[in-house]
Amino acid sequence: MEWRCRGITWDGGVPGLRWHGGRVSPLVYGRELAFRATGVRRCAGARGTPCPLGAGIAGRATGGRCPECARLDRAHSVAADTLADDPRPYRVYLAWFGPGMTKVGITGEARGDSRLLEQGAVTFSWLGRGPLMAARRTEEVLRQALGIPDRVPYERKRAARHALPDAAERAREIEELHGRAGAVGGWTETLEPLPCEPRDHARAFGLDRPGGLPPLSGTVTELVDGGVVTGRLLAAAGPDVHLLDPTGRCLALDTRLMGGWALERAGSAVEGTAFSVPVSGVPTPDRQQGLF
Repeated sequence: MEWRCRGITWDGGVPGLRWHGGRVSPLVYGRELAFRATGVRRCAGARGTPCPLGAGIAGRATGGRCPECARLDRAHSVAADTLADDPRPYRVYLAWFGPGMTKVGITGEARGDSRLLEQGAVTFSWLGRGPLMAARRTEEVLRQALGIPDRVPYERKRAARHALPDAAERAREIEELHGRAGAVGGWTETLEPLPCEPRDHARAFGLDRPGGLPPLSGTVTELVDGGVVTGRLLAAAGPDVHLLDPTGRCLALDTRLMGGWALERAGSAVEGTAFSVPVSGVPTPDRQQGLF
């Protein structure tokens, strides 16, 4: 049986690896994760439909799809603004990823906080609920009025998890921004405002460990045929897993890079098997300040 990965899932609020065919393997903090990529990375297809070409894709591509399947997948997404007549209710939220890193976004109400888990939001609060297009307009109005983005680069989110302030400080930043958002005129006429009730994902992500995560030593840039990843799972947030490798380095792996690879078991970290995939170093202090 071939185990071909589809990346991470947060169904039920807990992380797991998805496989073609619908299987899910739980990701348990503190346990060893050890696998080897084999063969050729293949397109994951779109909307549950296999890629008709079985196209090969580049190792560094985080989308996991060939150009044709990527276009088909996006054509049916909320982000593409192609669902203007969608009758389902939507919610506008504020998502906090680190000091000074808050975004405004929307998600289907039926999804609960799944979208926030998938993005790696450490803390969040709802702002309002209502029709899709009203939610979309509110997102843009608040983005402009508050000077906050509708997306935060994964590199910034990843680095921030290794130096988080306490939960009270995280909630305070959300509360302050929620108050400013409520003072912006107009949007409450088309959406039902929701109270500020900060919710924290640090425990779900494994970030509530004493002392926090060790300093980030590097990030996996791609998987390769025969490449091995092994280490103790410290945390997971959004698409990322944070691993302590046998040499004591804390490395981040974006599981979107795993999509489309056939994976097999490898020697465990206890046995001393090291990473054998490309890993980039963390930015120097001067460059990192430029990112923030």
